[in-house]
Amino acid sequence: MPAAPERPADALAAPLERVLGAKTAKALHRAFGLHTAGDLLWHLPRRYAHRGELTPIHSLQLEAQVTIVAEVVETHERSMHSRRGTITEARITDGHGFVTLTFFNQPWRAQELAPGRRGVFAGRISAYRGSLQLAHPDYELFPETPEDAGAPVDAEAARRAGDWATRPIPIYPATASLPSWRIAQAVGIVLDGLGPLPEVVPAGLRDRRDLLGRSAAFEAVHRPSDDDERDRGLRTLRYEEAFVLQVALHRQRQAIASVAAEAYPRVPGGMLDRFDDGLPFPLTDGQREIGETIARELAGTHPMNRLLQGEVGSGKTLVALRAMLQVADAGAQAVLIAPTEVLAAQHIASLHAMLGHELWQRLMPQLITGSLPAKERRHAALAVAAGQARLVVGTHALLSDTTQFEHLGLVVIDEQHRFGVEQREALRAKGTGSPHVLMLTATPIPRTVAMTVFGDLDISSLHELPAGRRPVSSFVVPAAERPHWLERAWQRLAEEVAKGRQGYVVVPAIGDEDAAGEGAAVRGTVARDAAWRGAAGSGAASAGPAGRWTVESAVHTLADNPATAHLRVAALHGRMKAEERARIMRDYLERRLDVLVATTVIEVGVNVPNASIILVLDADRLGVAQLHQLRGRVGRGEHPSLALFVTDAEEGSPARARVEAVAATNDGFELAELDLGLRHEGDVLGASQSGRRSHLHALQVVRDRRIITWAHDDVADLVARAEAAAVGSDAVAGAGAGSGGGTGAGADPAGGAGTDGDAASTSGTASTRVGQVRSEHPVRHARLAETQAALDAEVARVLAGLDEGYLGAA
Repeated sequence: MPAAPERPADALAAPLERVLGAKTAKALHRAFGLHTAGDLLWHLPRRYAHRGELTPIHSLQLEAQVTIVAEVVETHERSMHSRRGTITEARITDGHGFVTLTFFNQPWRAQELAPGRRGVFAGRISAYRGSLQLAHPDYELFPETPEDAGAPVDAEAARRAGDWATRPIPIYPATASLPSWRIAQAVGIVLDGLGPLPEVVPAGLRDRRDLLGRSAAFEAVHRPSDDDERDRGLRTLRYEEAFVLQVALHRQRQAIASVAAEAYPRVPGGMLDRFDDGLPFPLTDGQREIGETIARELAGTHPMNRLLQGEVGSGKTLVALRAMLQVADAGAQAVLIAPTEVLAAQHIASLHAMLGHELWQRLMPQLITGSLPAKERRHAALAVAAGQARLVVGTHALLSDTTQFEHLGLVVIDEQHRFGVEQREALRAKGTGSPHVLMLTATPIPRTVAMTVFGDLDISSLHELPAGRRPVSSFVVPAAERPHWLERAWQRLAEEVAKGRQGYVVVPAIGDEDAAGEGAAVRGTVARDAAWRGAAGSGAASAGPAGRWTVESAVHTLADNPATAHLRVAALHGRMKAEERARIMRDYLERRLDVLVATTVIEVGVNVPNASIILVLDADRLGVAQLHQLRGRVGRGEHPSLALFVTDAEEGSPARARVEAVAATNDGFELAELDLGLRHEGDVLGASQSGRRSHLHALQVVRDRRIITWAHDDVADLVARAEAAAVGSDAVAGAGAGSGGGTGAGADPAGGAGTDGDAASTSGTASTRVGQVRSEHPVRHARLAETQAALDAEVARVLAGLDEGYLGAA
């Protein structure tokens, strides 16, 4: 009996071994981890070439595995000198450079590689006698046009030749054993046997956004007839991923909202009221409004899941403390977890200062970190487990099994991007039910990232600075071009200390071995010492293009520079023991130190109002967000403050532009958008959240902002209309769509959304109305069921990525 024909829904899940054969399937799996036909179709070209477009050869790098489009210029054959045999060489060009193709004992290549023939050539670039060379490359020659063959050219033949010449050539991510065209051949076999696929994006939305059907999109991306078709296919696949992601995030939000949580309404006359009455300053409008929102959510019976982003120094910790006091008033516990011990210690000190003696005694806050002596840690853990400590501050040590809570009601996660999904959930799981969660970040999040990576969270933003805060004046110090400017920077540091202020000097590396490990050429401290003395005889300091600053060299320079030699200086970095770091920070806070030379360990949370100047050395080695965070260590008091970004990066270079951009504005939200444009895709999430392979193939947060906005707005609109129509027992996730002013998907899945109708509900189950469609419109129901199943499968895949914490954007 012949095998039953494969259903379209199964086509993408077909094993490659069955479609392509064991040998090719094994090679694809070994090279790229591909298992199914769908995996191969989502292995998208990395770029496209044209037969009429010659790829620049001058940009090729030695030892790189390359694929180039070029034309044969000449071919010749010669005998080997040292042994019997021949060498066939063909010289190819792209109009800007030349590469020699070399074949040993293959004289027939000369006839095949005739001058004038064009093709795709792949191999590893090497150099021989000063010329670029591809030894035994793989290649595929383009079919000869009628002109090439000398045949008569009629209008139709010329049209076909023109179409062929303009057809884009997909260039795939490839390996030495699997060149691009072999991957293209495998993709072609899959496409030829694919047939129509069930749609994921409903017809109404495809019409609205001028998108192709799913099968046509894969065809257009892998075998485009022209650039317009290719672009439309890519736009379709990118929109599909954005759409599925938005539906998945909406379902996750619904899942969180469906979980019961204990309510913690504000207690009149409680500790929160007493705290507010004792504040020596008024709350900003933003702090008050966001505080009211959080208070309402804490009083609700579903868990809060909110991200609070704000400018450096905007008062996020104050907002979080007020939420913690509301929970403590209701008899529960609140925990604040920080990424570093320095920051955790700073938080506990800030809480002590803000709460005052009476509230501190009532709340009994405890600090739990990995470096606490065993006796102190046991005492703190017992106070937490018994419920005596209403407020708890700590680091990753809070995640250990030895830390248990009596009644955890609120989890506050500071600098949430430093924690992975599993770590956040581990802390959340320590609650008896489902505790409320408030995440804090001083790194503003661009809108498109908020709609993707953080799309399952409610987001609040603090833009205002508290009264009395002054903007920090920022300047770039181009040390290589103007070494005397760096000497002036040291003098400004001394001048601020002379006024009774304090300062920071921040460097990227601790010692020379760290700078060398990062690939920098390192100059020893003696050479560094001489450098600042060299310019104009004034002691001007510059590392020079080859040098890199370290904690050691900065301390040495401060000690030897006449302008700063009298200052009380100490170093602070992550290799120190916790007790030593705590002692140094205490000395700095109590003004027994003038200058703190530190790594980026002080990037967040360190709050010393008397500090008024910060020098960031080798600022070009740090990112936009880091520089903005470091600048936030000053300007926290009443004094005018200054940030000096010292760099040896050349004027006009990307590194210099990054530093100049930070110096040009104090607006963290503006810098967040700039940072997004400058980053590589893999850096968008941060290492803790993007360490594994992304579930997204076509969509990129940096590039596809408009498409992400489309999908976000489309799903939000459909959800709103579905909820208004009140279809089914749950609000329908607007996965179905009506184009223009058509009938809403939730209100009428059989109506104006087109043949796909209501694509899916957020709960993944069909509504009562779908049952009516089943009986009244069987054909429509069959299409609806296919779309429902296809979307559910894609959403499940994305949700799995969210659960594992590696939904990337690359």
